[in-house]
Parts: sequence; C-alpha cells; structure tokens
Amino acid sequence: MPIKRLNHAVLYVRNATRSMRFYTDVLGFTVRANLGDRAYFLQAGGSDNDHDLGLFEVGEVGELPAHLPGLYHLAWQVHTLEELAALRTSLLDAGSLVGESDHGVSKSLYAKDPDGIEFEVMWAVPRADWPAEVGTWRLDLAGALARWPHTDTADEL
Repeated sequence: MPIKRLNHAVLYVRNATRSMRFYTDVLGFTVRANLGDRAYFLQAGGSDNDHDLGLFEVGEVGELPAHLPGLYHLAWQVHTLEELAALRTSLLDAGSLVGESDHGVSKSLYAKDPDGIEFEVMWAVPRADWPAEVGTWRLDLAGALARWPHTDTADEL
C-alpha cells in the first residue's frame, strides 16, 4: 500500500504555550485541542485536517549540538505567492526568517521557531513550469509574483 501524504507532525518543544503562540500568531494556525498548557494540537489555516501540528512540552533543556541525526525541517505549503510574501513579512517581524531559496519547483522561505526548530514555508511552481534540472538559486520573490500573480497551486501536486 502506498503512503498518500504526511498527515501531521508532532514536535517536542521547551514551552508548549510559547510555541503555540508562535505558530498561531506568525503562521496562522488555530488551536483545535489542548491538554492543559503542556500540549497543543494545531490546524493549518487552509487545512481540513483534524490537526496538522502537535506541540508537546518537554521543559527547559540545554542547547543541543547542530546537525544531530533526526528531522531537518518540515515544509508548509501555501496556495499563492501573495500568501508566501505575507508570511515572509510575518517571519521577518518575528525575527525567525533564516533563508530564502528558489528550487525551480518551489519558492521557499526557511525560518526557525522559538526552540530553533527549522521549518520551510513554500509555494509550488506550476508543474508545467518546472525546470528540467532541480537546484537551488537565489529567491526573486518580486519576479515570481510578476510571473505567477494569484496562481493557486496547492491542490496541483
């Protein structure tokens, strides 16, 4: 049986309430359920899933070395480049934006949450416009907005 898609992700965080506020205030998730202030189940704004992200509090722990075996990042997809641009502003305002890339098949922003967990917010390039070679280039968000204004690709893939 093939896997259809990732249904949800669950993160261990130092402070569940702080992380919940980041994901709701900056990325527009909503709280679907909680277990007191120690665990939250969040739904992405454009999702009809029961929950897309779980946050479980583990308390304060020391800094971990970079690049341990494990998950590198999660990627959240938006419908339009206009939404990506708005999220770029929110991520900049929150001081969490750490990178921007054009992968040919996607336009991507990279950020870190309050625990330093990296995530990606991306817009998928229309399949007809995918390049022959996938790579990583500097993101030209203004140029992409001019080429694909109000183009919703979230349901295309």
